[in-house]
Amino acid sequence: MTRTWLAAIPIWLSLLSAASAADLTVNISGAHNASGSIATGILNSEGSFPKPPVAFAAFRVKAAAGPVSFTVHDLPPGRYAVTSFHDENDNGKLDADQIGLPTEGYGVSNKAREILSPPQWSKASFELGDQNKTITVTIEY
Repeated sequence: MTRTWLAAIPIWLSLLSAASAADLTVNISGAHNASGSIATGILNSEGSFPKPPVAFAAFRVKAAAGPVSFTVHDLPPGRYAVTSFHDENDNGKLDADQIGLPTEGYGVSNKAREILSPPQWSKASFELGDQNKTITVTIEY
């Protein structure tokens, strides 16, 4: 009997996890032209923020002068933040000038963009529970 329960626990936990997953729709606005692509990272820890190479999920979509959006399905509940940038020259990185200030437009969830420093997790992060959620990231130059 104990063996049956032990075998059933992983199945029950996976069903519980799937049942509480939610979809996250990300709307990105503010790109001033259709050159290149919009690169987006969904980050799930303060330690990974705002470093796209360690993002929980990363996406690139064709840039548009108007809004673009995508939906990530079945994300587990947790705390997330989203960063996006307009990679106008499609070189795969956020270009910066000689002192390190970005020369391409970028945005952060909750409008948590800082002027002369990286965005803060505490301002950019949001809670995703078991209900679908839509957020907007506005790219600014």
